[in-house]
Amino acid sequence: MQRRDFLKIAGLAAASGPLVGQQPQSFLAPAASQDIAKTDFTLRIAPITVELAPNRIISTIGYNGTSPGPLLRMKEGVPVSVNVINETDVPEYVHFHGLLIPAGVDGSEEEGTPVVPPHGSRRYQFTPTPAGTRWYHTHTMSMDDLHRGSYTGMYGFLIVEGANNPGRFDQEHYLALRDWEPYFTNQAMDNDDLDPAGAQPEKPAVMDTRQPGMEVASDIFSVNDKALGAGEPIRVKPGERVLFHFLNASAIENRHLALPGHKFTVIALDGNPVPTPATVDVLMLGPGERIDAIVEMNQPGVWILGAPEDPVREGGLGVVIEYANQHRTPQWTAPPTSAWNYTIFGKPASQPAPTEKLDMLFEKVPRGAGKFNSFTVNGKEYPHDQEFLLKQGTRYRLTFHNRTDDAHPLHLHRHQLEIAEIYGKATSGVIKDTVVVPTYGRASVDFTADQPGPTLFHCHIQMHMDYGFKALLRYS
Repeated sequence: MQRRDFLKIAGLAAASGPLVGQQPQSFLAPAASQDIAKTDFTLRIAPITVELAPNRIISTIGYNGTSPGPLLRMKEGVPVSVNVINETDVPEYVHFHGLLIPAGVDGSEEEGTPVVPPHGSRRYQFTPTPAGTRWYHTHTMSMDDLHRGSYTGMYGFLIVEGANNPGRFDQEHYLALRDWEPYFTNQAMDNDDLDPAGAQPEKPAVMDTRQPGMEVASDIFSVNDKALGAGEPIRVKPGERVLFHFLNASAIENRHLALPGHKFTVIALDGNPVPTPATVDVLMLGPGERIDAIVEMNQPGVWILGAPEDPVREGGLGVVIEYANQHRTPQWTAPPTSAWNYTIFGKPASQPAPTEKLDMLFEKVPRGAGKFNSFTVNGKEYPHDQEFLLKQGTRYRLTFHNRTDDAHPLHLHRHQLEIAEIYGKATSGVIKDTVVVPTYGRASVDFTADQPGPTLFHCHIQMHMDYGFKALLRYS
């Protein structure tokens, strides 16, 4: 089935109910009675089906019978228990992405978190912090098995409620971007960078001409559990302020989003409020990233909120926004050309750079793992024993040197990263846990070593992590 045929059939299908994961309340606002913060949760890992459209049903693994799994709402500083029941034949891990919690419950094999055994269970107990939009997902390796790890439907939103802040919005929606039915190819479409003409300070003087290995691609996409046109639209009224929580839950690719005639006012990145909320035409999210953005509904009509790239949007990555009393064919127009830039949400750098510095240099080895590419950090393969040693309480500047032809979403577990420099621009105040470093680009981030224990660093593209793009930071 071709992408365009799939979209056409999905668009003509009868509405199949509200999107899983859409919730009426926010971590910024008092929760409704049916959606309150809890202290005890159960996640059941088992085979499920996901009806992307009436003619397209995916068989995968999920939590509690759905994908996305249930929204977990917690209160900052209040201890919780998450009981994970594994009904599959393989071991599993659940990673609580963006939380500052001990390595033993972070959900990473590399950090020493105990496994959730096949047909067994394990209880995670921790105190959630910081407040904001977090998420949870499987953290198993996949290697060449595209039915494991983050290629499955095992993920969901996790909200940590902070101090009462009512916010100013009329509606709220949780929207996760997904790709399905992945396959290996050497002809993957490159959506890495919104601005491919950006600076490339790490580009080698002599390019590697070896034949590249296979990568993972997908032709079928969804927002939450529905392809574009197959689910209920998001219904709005003129003048409303709608708060969107976006998550790139993809295992494969950085993604972009646009809404014709509207702009996004970004208020938080990776769940952390930005110093300077700014308005943009197009969002970019690497795998693992979240964006909280307000949209002023001031262009009555029926619109498509979706990927600017035609093949991706036509493959299902979008959702219809329908104004009241508007009943017409959903419209799409290409957004203005723009470059994604973290620094517009920051503030001028004011503090001196940390005196302690770490450098990470990333290189791709074409077909370094047989028919697949492999990756090295500082010329070495994982685990980098004794190379990245941290002194507790010390502030570090970590500089990423990306000498590959991909833009990589880089995630450091159990710590928060403050962007100090990226795209050749200095900034401060933008706090993240996942940072996309551009193709042949360089970025510096600052963090405080205040979470003792082994700490995993990796690219959040599943195949890259599996084939070497990771390192373990240890406390001395």
